[in-house]
Amino acid sequence: MMTTVYDFKVKTPSEETFDLKEFEGHVLLIVNTASHCGFATQFEDLQALHDKYKDASFKVLGFPCGQFKNQEFDDIDQTVEFCRVNYNVSFPMFAKIDVNGETAHPLYKHLKAQSNGILSNNIKWNFSKFLVDSHGQVVNRYAPTTKPLDIEDDIKKLLKS
Repeated sequence: MMTTVYDFKVKTPSEETFDLKEFEGHVLLIVNTASHCGFATQFEDLQALHDKYKDASFKVLGFPCGQFKNQEFDDIDQTVEFCRVNYNVSFPMFAKIDVNGETAHPLYKHLKAQSNGILSNNIKWNFSKFLVDSHGQVVNRYAPTTKPLDIEDDIKKLLKS
């Protein structure tokens, strides 16, 4: 049986285990985030997509990461509060993780294996995005510079299929 995104467990900001199987049947946009990154304004568009399509089985999932110039708070509570206060983020945010190297979270090892990057499988920077279909398979990987709203047509196609 093929491994899907739904086969992974992650930690919530309060360190509780969360089974991604709860999102089975949903189209997902999985993003490694960083509060102090120049791309942090993308939280606004990520939230807009979440709001627009959440009733159509779509979720944005945020995974804070400090591996790129340590642009994330050490304290996850500060991260969650920053995102809520500054960008009205209500989509699921999870515990801070690593996305590259030996300590990379198994979910990110899977995402990278499913969708090769340019020149390297490694995540290059904050706000890399993975679009996952309703069967838990990665269908596309987007660069940090790709604006979330530029992914909207791809999301709509998956929601119709």
